[in-house]
Amino acid sequence: MAIAKAERLMNLALCLLGTRRPLSKRELRDSIEAYVEAFGPGNGATGSDDSFNRMFERDKDDLRELGLVIETVESLDGDIGYLARRDSNRLPPITLDAEEAAALGLAAKVWQQARLAGAASGALQKLRAAGLPEDVDPYGSHGALEPRIPVHEAAFEPLMLACRDRRPVAFDYRKATAAHPEQRHVEPWALECWRGHWYLAGWDRDRGAERVFRLSRITGKVRSRGGRYTADVPDVVTVRETVASWAGEIADRSARIRLRSGAGYPLRAKATSVRELGDGWDELEIPYGHGLDAWLVEFGPDVVVLEPAELRADVVDRLRAVAKG
Repeated sequence: MAIAKAERLMNLALCLLGTRRPLSKRELRDSIEAYVEAFGPGNGATGSDDSFNRMFERDKDDLRELGLVIETVESLDGDIGYLARRDSNRLPPITLDAEEAAALGLAAKVWQQARLAGAASGALQKLRAAGLPEDVDPYGSHGALEPRIPVHEAAFEPLMLACRDRRPVAFDYRKATAAHPEQRHVEPWALECWRGHWYLAGWDRDRGAERVFRLSRITGKVRSRGGRYTADVPDVVTVRETVASWAGEIADRSARIRLRSGAGYPLRAKATSVRELGDGWDELEIPYGHGLDAWLVEFGPDVVVLEPAELRADVVDRLRAVAKG
């Protein structure tokens, strides 16, 4: 549905940009395949005319919201026509200095996923065509860096499209403390990558609150749902803060753990203090925030939580859930 609408809007925009004179609704209806398939030719029945008029007005409004300047012109005979003049829709010249070009080049190299890599490469080619100097190497000053954001989860692409189109979704989600997944109905806001894992932030309709979901815990297919969003979408900064908090990046307390010597180097990097206990164990004090229990479970028998008691209980619950399968 989203792809069909995007194609229809693109064809309408091309018609309006390509014409030298205003085109009437009937001419546009006969020129765009999607309109012909849906409503027939311009001399169709009254009902199809009404349906076409409603769709055309929505499409026209959508294009204007996207920034296309569409003029409405009335002829001497009183007929109404539409066109988008190229001089009114031309972007200003693009000028990038070396640092800006390097930042764009670095961003283009980040994506390993083929679907996004092609788009990033095409964007760089368009920048070249728009005047990016050939002697500016977008990778030159950062040649030693090889950033990657891997995407292995099947849920990534449908959720990315749902975030873009503001489309509610449903999926089966298995919490770390649960043996079986349960269905969640979510209004997706944004996808964020933290500590090598992808997270979805959105509004959980069942719980009536914002929630963060780790994509690796989504099982089965992501299914689209109809209807509009019921909750306001926060700005990007707020979403990132939410994900950071749920992913354990924001800590307001400390926890004490025992860690096997020679193990858990990511934990050691986060530790504010390390003390050798002997017998192959060390004691660490680490920042304690939401999500720390899930992270500690990943280290299995190499970690023992000393305090606080609530963190120890959460880790035990997660380990029991894993043991149950």
